Amino acid sequence: MRTAGIEITGLSAGYPGNPVLHEVTAVVPGGRVTALLGPNGSGKSTLLGVLGGIVAPTAGTVTGIGGSRPALVIQQQAVPATLPITVGETVAMGRWAHRGLWRRITRADRAIVADCLTRMDITDLAGRRLDTLSGGQRQRVLLARALAQQSELLLLDEPGTGLDAAARAAIGAAIREAADAGVTVVHATHDPAAARDADHCVLLRDGRVVEEGEPVAVLAAAA
Repeated sequence: MRTAGIEITGLSAGYPGNPVLHEVTAVVPGGRVTALLGPNGSGKSTLLGVLGGIVAPTAGTVTGIGGSRPALVIQQQAVPATLPITVGETVAMGRWAHRGLWRRITRADRAIVADCLTRMDITDLAGRRLDTLSGGQRQRVLLARALAQQSELLLLDEPGTGLDAAARAAIGAAIREAADAGVTVVHATHDPAAARDADHCVLLRDGRVVEEGEPVAVLAAAA
């Protein structure tokens, strides 16, 4: 079953002294995969931040996000490599949105965590420390944590950047599986292949939408 989409109307947002998005209007189809395209500095990460509730708009509206807290996966290089935490503990953090920081996770939570480890093919890494993993392995862990949150909205900031083909394929398969289950997925990417695999694309340039629609047409405009 497809969920309702997200409507972005006249959205402006940015940071103190640095406006980034300017009157952005776009639609994110519910229960589908939307790829955000554009050069560095075009506003992709800022738009994800607005959708994730961590960047406040200065103008405009965003409707249709729903009641659950969005699950956000940031770029892997932004994750501190020295966190003294295991893979299993990291994925279990996805359940904090439901249990809170100080409540013990339940048997049902542990089953969800185990399922997400399996889906990302990292069950054998559950006892390993996060800082001992390769970039591709860590990105799978972060996606498993987001999946464990069981949010209606999954946001990913260039999840395949710097990863090998196998890791990109695993992440792409997980994204498609989530959308097929009714999750609305939005990911920023520079990879034309990842964009072609999306259902919908939004092309940003200088903080404005310059093209939106079917991946083939948007990729042609980007070229």
